[in-house]
Amino acid sequence: SFYIVGKKDNPLYEYTPSQKKEDLNLLQQNQFFVHAALDMVDEEIWKTNSMYLKTVDKFNDKVISAYVTASHIRFMLLHEGKSEESVKSFFLEVHELYIKIMTNPLCDLDAPIVSPAFDTKVRAAARKYFQ
Repeated sequence: SFYIVGKKDNPLYEYTPSQKKEDLNLLQQNQFFVHAALDMVDEEIWKTNSMYLKTVDKFNDKVISAYVTASHIRFMLLHEGKSEESVKSFFLEVHELYIKIMTNPLCDLDAPIVSPAFDTKVRAAARKYFQ
């Protein structure tokens, strides 16, 4: 599952690949894990100059990796131990997509991202790096 979280811990975007809609409990559990890891991200930001924070937390067999933009928007990826290089490449590609959508003068920076084009490109990047 991939999430973009705003400065005020507000969800801006969410993508969970091929989850069944009736598995709402698992989706809520994933959201809880990622939300809980935000505190870890906030601590790690001050320990490094890198935007890519690597693994910030683990829950059972799940790993949470994070990437923080210069404007303190957090990209959070909940995964099952994907390679560091593929996770970093995914974050970099999504960051480029995020910059393109945020440079639109009509875009509200604190509003959820509802662009179908953005969603399609994020899904394509996820398939490219994780399948």
